[in-house]
Amino acid sequence: MRIKVKSLTVALVSMSVVLAAGELLAQSTAGNQAPAVSAAATATELGQSAAPIAGPLQPGAVAPSNHPTGASVSAANASPSEGLPQQSGRAHTASSIDPNAAFTHFRVGQRNVKRILADQDLLWVGTSGGVIKYNLKTDDYRLYDIRNGLLANGIFHLSKLHGNIVAGTYGGGFGILDAATDQWKIYNIPQGLGDAFVYDLVEADNGDIWVATWSGANRVRGGNLDDRSYWDLFTVANTQGGLPNDWVYALVKGRQGDVWFATEGGLAHFKDGLWTNWQHEDGLGAPYELVRDQIQFKNDPAQYSKHHARQKTEMGLQNVDVAYNPNYIVALLMDSDGVIWAGTWGGGLARFDGATWTNYTTADGLPGNHVFALHQGPKGKLWIGTSDGLARRDAEGFKVFTTADGLFSNTVFSMATTQDGSSWIGSFGGVARVTHLD
Repeated sequence: MRIKVKSLTVALVSMSVVLAAGELLAQSTAGNQAPAVSAAATATELGQSAAPIAGPLQPGAVAPSNHPTGASVSAANASPSEGLPQQSGRAHTASSIDPNAAFTHFRVGQRNVKRILADQDLLWVGTSGGVIKYNLKTDDYRLYDIRNGLLANGIFHLSKLHGNIVAGTYGGGFGILDAATDQWKIYNIPQGLGDAFVYDLVEADNGDIWVATWSGANRVRGGNLDDRSYWDLFTVANTQGGLPNDWVYALVKGRQGDVWFATEGGLAHFKDGLWTNWQHEDGLGAPYELVRDQIQFKNDPAQYSKHHARQKTEMGLQNVDVAYNPNYIVALLMDSDGVIWAGTWGGGLARFDGATWTNYTTADGLPGNHVFALHQGPKGKLWIGTSDGLARRDAEGFKVFTTADGLFSNTVFSMATTQDGSSWIGSFGGVARVTHLD
């Protein structure tokens, strides 16, 4: 490994987030029969309104000046044109779902499901229209959004901290839901957060809390969230390029008090006050020549944004006219063997054992080269959510699952495994509960 001090300001393009909520419906298919794409839902709505639910940003939830403007932000916080959906209810009638069904679909309207958290008998679903708490036993749900404490409805992160749910939002910092009072406590820029856009949060072994934001990585020493003097912010500038890019998209806690950072400019590692990073030139992400004919997204953001055009130049990607940035890590995971897996934006899946990089693309059996989600199930299998299906890493390669196997959509943003072994897979428009994958 080598320490780098060069500064990179890297940003290409991420999936545009279209935020409008519709219905949340459940439908099921028994046995192993494949889903009918046009099949009508057989269950009642969760949130009985077709209106968008993403309301305006609340006070304190203003996007910083370095953020993009226009559709990507305004769509995330569009004012509803009419009534909002119900905040609690039941997902479907008791007789409408076969408990032995091979899959069940839960629709969330025109929303992305970016995070899913399995929490014993509860399933927490982070959408671009708020957080849904779904009771697996009773079928009851509760929707948390700007009407009951959040500052923004777009959810990028869900986790548990000291028994409480944490939700990272798109423009409203992060909130901690007190389990006793059912009230959110918000942490945003005034509290010390580097940016109101929060993508991840982890607690290190020493009690430090790390927060991934658009404008660097926060460390809260000792987890003292309520004392701003304990908040630090690490950026490209103050780490002399040790953090290769200020957009930190994911975090992983290491095994020796260390932390790994997925950024738009590469992978970074922090231990004992020292930064190390790796980029495409070190082996991260497949070469453009290998994947250019497999890239699904043909719209070049540099044609529409001076910001992206400048950053493509800084990355040496001037001749790339599709959605490809091998340094942009969208998903990050450390497996049970301590191996780092990085999902890249068009450069496939990267494996790093601390010394050697290995990249996997559609040429190796991966369904898509844009990797949005990584999950290790209770049986130790690695799951990869891509732009064109879900893959399971097996000894012989990749086993691919699509809508033909019960997925709601082939664009997979999130995944969780519940206590009964069911796989819950989030995409644009819905969640699939699938019982026969692993």
